[in-house]
Amino acid sequence: MGKVTSVNIGTVTQAAWAGDASGRSGIDKRPADGPVLLRTDGVVGDFIGERAHHGGPDKAVYAYAAEDAAWWETDLGRVIRPGGFGENLTTYGVDVTGAVIGEQWAVGEALLQVTTPRTPCTTFAGFWGVPDLIKRFTVRATPGAYLRVLREGAVSAGDQIEIVYRPTHGVTVGEVFRATSLEPALLPRLLEADDLPEPIREKARRRLSEPAG
Repeated sequence: MGKVTSVNIGTVTQAAWAGDASGRSGIDKRPADGPVLLRTDGVVGDFIGERAHHGGPDKAVYAYAAEDAAWWETDLGRVIRPGGFGENLTTYGVDVTGAVIGEQWAVGEALLQVTTPRTPCTTFAGFWGVPDLIKRFTVRATPGAYLRVLREGAVSAGDQIEIVYRPTHGVTVGEVFRATSLEPALLPRLLEADDLPEPIREKARRRLSEPAG
C-alpha cells in the first residue's frame, strides 16, 4: 500500500515553449493546501492548456512516483519539487511504471483506474529547460501513469493508495510506453489490455495487420 505525498494543481503559465495555440500551459503544478476533488473529466481547479493531448476521461489524473523523481534529481543535479513533472498526484510506495493497465486504486474518497503512460512533449522539455529531455525521458522509460476516475471524490496529501483490483493480462504502463516509443514489436501484446484507450489499441491493431517481414 502506497500513499499520496502531494496533490498538485496546474497554474496558468504563459511561455514561448507552451504548446497551446495561445501560448499557455498548465504543466507548472503546485501542491494544494487541502483536499482536491477528482472528477471524471479532470481535477477541479487544474488548468490544462492542450486539451487535444491532456485531460478528458482517459487522462483525468496524472500520477508520478516520488522515487522516479528522485532519480531525475540525481541525474540533472537539481531539486524537483512535487508537481514538477506536471503530475496531479505525487505518489510514494507504488510501482507506477509496473502498474497494470486497468488496475484500480482506492485513493481518499476516489476510485481511480490506470489507463496509459504519459508521452513526453516539447512543452515538458521547455518547462524544464532541457532541450534533449524527450530523448532522455524516453530512454529512462519511467513515464508516470494517467488515470480514469471511476468514482469521484476528494483526495489529500497523506491519503493511502490501495490497489483494489489488478487485471490478469499483465500489460503494464512501462510496457505500453516502450511499445509506443522504442519497441513497436510489443504493440500486438497491448491488445490484451481491454481498458487501454482506443487510439493506442488502434495503433496495435495496425501493427498486427502489417505483412510479416
